Amino acid sequence: MNRLIKSIPISILSFTVYIVFTGSIKLYDIVTGIIVSIAVGLITTNIVLENPKKASDPKRFLWLIAYSLKYFFISEVLSHIDVIKRALSPKMSLNPGIVRVPYETNSDYGEALVACSITNTPGTVVVDLDKENKIFYVHWIDVKTTEPSLAREKISKMFDEYAKRIFD
Repeated sequence: MNRLIKSIPISILSFTVYIVFTGSIKLYDIVTGIIVSIAVGLITTNIVLENPKKASDPKRFLWLIAYSLKYFFISEVLSHIDVIKRALSPKMSLNPGIVRVPYETNSDYGEALVACSITNTPGTVVVDLDKENKIFYVHWIDVKTTEPSLAREKISKMFDEYAKRIFD
């Protein structure tokens, strides 16, 4: 019974991903999604979750939803618009380079969230990670500063703040 309770967050996430990717809410898909999600949750809970009690905290789930909405509907869109403008207007400056970007999150999942968020945002790519000093090396399409703390402000502060609330 305890394993079933610990698997709930993973099962919910699996079900959500299943429904989003199938794009269907037919009864067959919902039932299949529930069965598969419960199986995935039961099989992977002890592998995926560092601390299942933390993972079932509803505040963390709400922060994840807030992060997803802000990231996918604001940050991503604004970054895409910026890159499209640069592609269509050769007069816009390009100042590419690699900058050091410190991060504060303490968990591996938080690091992954921040690194993936930076990489998935057009115009930036994480090219290396220094876990010991908590630094990402980021290729930035238009380097505005090489000062690490200012680069963090412009590139990853929002991602890092959400990662700390969700995973730390």
